[in-house]
Amino acid sequence: MKRIFSLLYFQVLLAILIGVLIGHFYPTVGIALKPLGDGFIKLIKMVIAPLIFCSVVLGIAGMEDVKKIGKVGAKSLIYFQVSTFVAMFLGVAVINLMKPGADMHVDPNTLDTTDVASYIDSSKTQKGVTEFLLDIIPENVFDALSSGDLLQVLFFAVLFGFGLSQIQRRAEPVIRVMQSFLDGLFAVIKMIMRLAPIGAMGAMGFTIGKYGVEALSSLGMLMLAFYITCLLYIFLALGLALGYYGISIFKLLRYIREELLVVLGTSSSESVLPAIMGKLERLGCSRPVVGLVIPTGYSFNLDGTAIYLTMAAIFLAQAQDMPMDLGQQLFLLFVLTITSNGAAGVTGSGFIILAATLPIVGHMPVASVALVFGIDRFMSEARALTNIIGNTAATIVVARWEGELDMEQLHKTLR
Repeated sequence: MKRIFSLLYFQVLLAILIGVLIGHFYPTVGIALKPLGDGFIKLIKMVIAPLIFCSVVLGIAGMEDVKKIGKVGAKSLIYFQVSTFVAMFLGVAVINLMKPGADMHVDPNTLDTTDVASYIDSSKTQKGVTEFLLDIIPENVFDALSSGDLLQVLFFAVLFGFGLSQIQRRAEPVIRVMQSFLDGLFAVIKMIMRLAPIGAMGAMGFTIGKYGVEALSSLGMLMLAFYITCLLYIFLALGLALGYYGISIFKLLRYIREELLVVLGTSSSESVLPAIMGKLERLGCSRPVVGLVIPTGYSFNLDGTAIYLTMAAIFLAQAQDMPMDLGQQLFLLFVLTITSNGAAGVTGSGFIILAATLPIVGHMPVASVALVFGIDRFMSEARALTNIIGNTAATIVVARWEGELDMEQLHKTLR
């Protein structure tokens, strides 16, 4: 019994349950717990940028064939696009089959848009593709590290890693210092993860206390459809992709169960990014592949977010008796592949992207996003879980694709 209580995943699961009970029976106390969840996520974000920078630089500098980095990046982007389209097509199929909004008959003029006004305003200044690509190049390296812009950090890390590989022996002192710094970061992360149960309890207590379980009933069918789609994507799409290489999706999920529970409690996939990177390396994926695929995937491979945005847009059309035909739905998928990347890393990006997309793909008023605001927080857990599982699977597939995965070590670790 004592051993069970010492396991992190059991502690997090217990903390989530306590958070739910506090939020339900003592909502004021639950709302007051919000700083605990916010503080834990800030602690994790504090080390993400330097961790990615050191991991990528050391990985590239230590590679014998640096040309592989370009191949890994290209294959990653190809995989991201294919997996995102599969996720969105599943979303379209399920939402059209279940039609959760067909019987709602909502008048958009009666919706209260007070809570979503800021998101609607932000959608008007949404970045285009060109501006998004130019923003990947940092104006100041230290500013990119301090602000935690993952794509900018990754861009400079790749260049710096290439630079160190060119000067060979002269780079050895720098490499030794960075390796020691990286070891220190992992020690810090290990200490921070001990606080995961407290962070999960605070975040879950706030969610239930603020929005209440009553918010689930009115839009329950949409949530059910969304959860079903996420499960189909994880066990069908990702299960087949991993199964092609003889890897069990069930064993993989068991391997990362602690991280999944932390994500469930905090509603943030970033909260376990360092831990997932470490586990993927121990699983047999090479450091350069892990360092490239995971950070890039956090901007270009948000499968859970893609499913949510697709289903939410079609649901709003159904609820307002403004159904979208097949052509409009296909156009929606095309637009979302652009707008979702343009808002990568933006706080509240789900609502911003949705508000920016609606005027482009149909005749629905932007204010209609207020209809799904009440349950957005309850769907964020499934989004974050699907995102982290999708990026974990992507790293393994790309590593295997590129011959940078030790299959013997992987099977041994999963057993």
